[in-house]
Amino acid sequence: MTKPGSIPTASETLTVSSKYQVVLPRRVREALGIRPGQKLQALVIGGRIELVPIVPMRELRGFLPGLDTDVPREDDRE
Repeated sequence: MTKPGSIPTASETLTVSSKYQVVLPRRVREALGIRPGQKLQALVIGGRIELVPIVPMRELRGFLPGLDTDVPREDDRE
């Protein structure tokens, strides 16, 4: 998984097929680490389409090193 902030800029032109399909160019796939079969979320924002890779929760484990997970709890919680 590519970490946020370390993603290189990649700009390519895509063509929509008659079946409304597009192919992600190699540079874009490699820049984001997208693999065959990976799910993407399509968002429509301000007249544009954004494709966001869906990352399994298991892969996100430890991506925020140093985060303080010690939170105050109520007395009846343990």
